[in-house]
Amino acid sequence: MTTATITARVPHVIGDQLITENLRTQPIYNPATGQVIREVPLADRELLDRTVAVATKAQKKWRSIGLAKRSRVFFELASILRNESEELARIITEEHGKTVPDAQGEIARGLENVEFCAGLMHHLKGESAEQVASGVDVEQLKQPLGVVACITPFNFPAMVPLWMVSTAIAAGNAVILKPSERDPSAVVWIAEAFRRAGLPEGILNVVHGDKEIVNEILEHPTIRAVSFVGSTPIASHVYTTAAAHGKRVQALGGAKNHMVVMPDADLESAADAAVSAAYGSAGQRCMAVSVLVAVGETADPMIEKISERIRGLKVGDGAETGTDIGPLITAQARDRAARILGSAAEEGATIVVDGRETTADPEGFFIGASLVDNVRPGMQVYDEEIFGPVLAVVRVDTYDEAVELINANRYANGVALFTRDGRTAREFQFDIEVGMVGVNVPIPVPVGAFSFGGWKDSLFGDTHMYGPESFNFYTRRKVVTTRWPLANESQIEMGFPTN
Repeated sequence: MTTATITARVPHVIGDQLITENLRTQPIYNPATGQVIREVPLADRELLDRTVAVATKAQKKWRSIGLAKRSRVFFELASILRNESEELARIITEEHGKTVPDAQGEIARGLENVEFCAGLMHHLKGESAEQVASGVDVEQLKQPLGVVACITPFNFPAMVPLWMVSTAIAAGNAVILKPSERDPSAVVWIAEAFRRAGLPEGILNVVHGDKEIVNEILEHPTIRAVSFVGSTPIASHVYTTAAAHGKRVQALGGAKNHMVVMPDADLESAADAAVSAAYGSAGQRCMAVSVLVAVGETADPMIEKISERIRGLKVGDGAETGTDIGPLITAQARDRAARILGSAAEEGATIVVDGRETTADPEGFFIGASLVDNVRPGMQVYDEEIFGPVLAVVRVDTYDEAVELINANRYANGVALFTRDGRTAREFQFDIEVGMVGVNVPIPVPVGAFSFGGWKDSLFGDTHMYGPESFNFYTRRKVVTTRWPLANESQIEMGFPTN
């Protein structure tokens, strides 16, 4: 398999086979033009059963391979990703719409986890204690689960798969990867990169599909764990269904990330950060800033500075040099963002910049950067995750009001505070009930050595993604207690053993 296989029909990857057999299909669009560029076949239960059988057989061999040999796969994969990132980035841009530099940044963040997984020898170390009782030693081992499933979102078609799949494979599992059917070609490229890096066939399998195959995955008796990233309603469904079928689950849901600007903040820096974090990737990031919380008198100057910056942004095809904001993933996503933006004015908010007036290609799925002032909880523009380039401004008088506002929100993925005061920053990270916090950092996505995950309705399950927690998720513990008695030393003891 080569990159050339990403043509008219995107294949399933099962073991060493590329499968495009006569199944239901769904069109894949270039969102910048609105044109169908290829199609993806949607798997059924029979194909999933075949994939699980291949993965089960392959995993038994993979878990017996020495850790040093396993780690070499990740060193090799990291080299491929570094050297060929532009090719992968252009595949992402064609199907997702984000700019090529943005796609390359996504790959770089996925690469962080690949490099973290190259140290799998360290991450898979267990624990031991000698002489816990007379002549008795105990050790705890980390062992793989078996076959696991990864269900990844459209908005990061390379980064999130690299977060999930790399750790699962490093831990000794075989993976069934179900990417978004809207932009699936990136994971086919990644599967080929893993093969070139030396990963045995059957360890990483790619199965395309929609909600029908997702439900089959959640209920399949051989699949031991499910990792998911998507909207909160679907994350809740994934969590409850998979858990009811005895699986481990980590399901990351939606977000409504706030950025608090204190009166003492550097407003120029804060405005740059707000524009970058709100409108990058057309707002289609689970860590995008979607609410600016202006404390005291900061609202008017921040709105003025953000408006000035918006006027300089270019909306267009992400493959073209100089584009700042690409399209949304589908026409439906564009129309929904436009509808919510329209409702803001009806509910009493003020539309300062209206992205519906963009001059970008009308055939593409475009909406420009939008700025809405005088937003309050209870408005649709505040309550719902828009997943588009819309920034809402909420005005509060005090720090305490800002904290109360954020802590009352059902989402708790990420939050940012802009201030020059260290004491305020320290109080904020103590007071705030959100999983990832940035201080003068607008998108606080942790580096690869830490784990990613929110609180409340942004995370179902108790394990965050990638990093140390992910190795815990993809392994199970086995405790071994040993004793080597001398001859004639044993005796019958009917009581419960003690130390």
